[in-house]
Amino acid sequence: MNIEIPKKFKPIINNAHQVALSVFRPISRKYDRAEHEYPKELDMLASVLDGFNEGDPESSAGAAQTGKGKVKDDGSVKNGANMSTCLGALELCYGDVGFLLAMPRQGLGNAAIAAVANDEQLKRFEGKWAAMAITEPGCGSDSGAIRTTAIKDGDHYILNGEKIYVTSGERADCVVVWATLDPKVGRAAIKSFVVEWGTPGMELARLEHKLGIRASDTAAINFSDCRVPAENLLGTPEIDTKKGFGGVMETFDNTRPLVACFALGCARASLERTRELLKEAVKLDYARPVDNCSAVEAELYRMEADWEAAYWLAMKAAWMADNKQANSLEASISKAKAGRVGNAITLKCVELAGSIGFTEDDLLEKWARDSKILDIFEGTQQIQKLIIARRLLGLTSKELK
Repeated sequence: MNIEIPKKFKPIINNAHQVALSVFRPISRKYDRAEHEYPKELDMLASVLDGFNEGDPESSAGAAQTGKGKVKDDGSVKNGANMSTCLGALELCYGDVGFLLAMPRQGLGNAAIAAVANDEQLKRFEGKWAAMAITEPGCGSDSGAIRTTAIKDGDHYILNGEKIYVTSGERADCVVVWATLDPKVGRAAIKSFVVEWGTPGMELARLEHKLGIRASDTAAINFSDCRVPAENLLGTPEIDTKKGFGGVMETFDNTRPLVACFALGCARASLERTRELLKEAVKLDYARPVDNCSAVEAELYRMEADWEAAYWLAMKAAWMADNKQANSLEASISKAKAGRVGNAITLKCVELAGSIGFTEDDLLEKWARDSKILDIFEGTQQIQKLIIARRLLGLTSKELK
């Protein structure tokens, strides 16, 4: 792996950085206070991103291009959609995480479709904004405990259950719903279905009030005898107990490095703002040994080192995905590291900035609130460590719980 970022991605990074500074940050506080109000400014930006995707789908700055893509396995090294998406997302979250999550047609459900859908489904759902519905009231980090059912009935599946914490659940065109074909079989029976809004039996229960990412709507959705066309099932309808949960979990191998980059963008914004606030009192000197500097300098150096480590772990996981290498271990490592580091950095920056960091006069306190979810969704810190341990020890989920 070459640790130099490919030149072809520089325009994406620069454009996303400018969007973060000129579009996101000026309206960030407005929509933080006006929770559930749709940021209409994002419509124009989404159209621009669509133009980027149309011109070069391998270089999207949004979140819709993760997944298997069209990479040819010819033995050459690829720097493709996963890495470009991660780099673009990092820059956009340097402005506002909630706005990226609220971006039309850039939902995590789109990543699920890209990872699992066949060619016909990819074409049929092209241009759709897809949310992702996994979590249930009795099922949080353990996706294998899903109880929403999908019963085959002719050319349809009948879905029954409740989903909570669905990011962009109300605003999206459709929702990728995880449900089990047979609760007795376990994880192997869990499949994902694309359910479009307007389908009878699909009902918005409520919108959540949240600690952070308030610009993004987070919905609870009920499914009551909801009839979904069988052709909307992503992947194979057969229950393969040998393959187990592998099919639907492919989505996380692509999205966990992406969420890691969400955390990295937010953390970098906090770090840079803190250095700016302290520049008169703290003179950073990287040539001086860390044990000869002030406590504040030492904290900044430590945070910078942690950020750098998390950054390259995320880049490695994204690079592996682009090159069709199994990256479940690396994806979980990157998410665990970046989620923890991102939250720790934003909170420490609030502390170092004193009263400025604790008030709404600055965005530091908002970034600290926003960062917490990035250590939770797409698998909590504890779940990531469990996955990492299983991969390293070669144990199954039954053998190591």
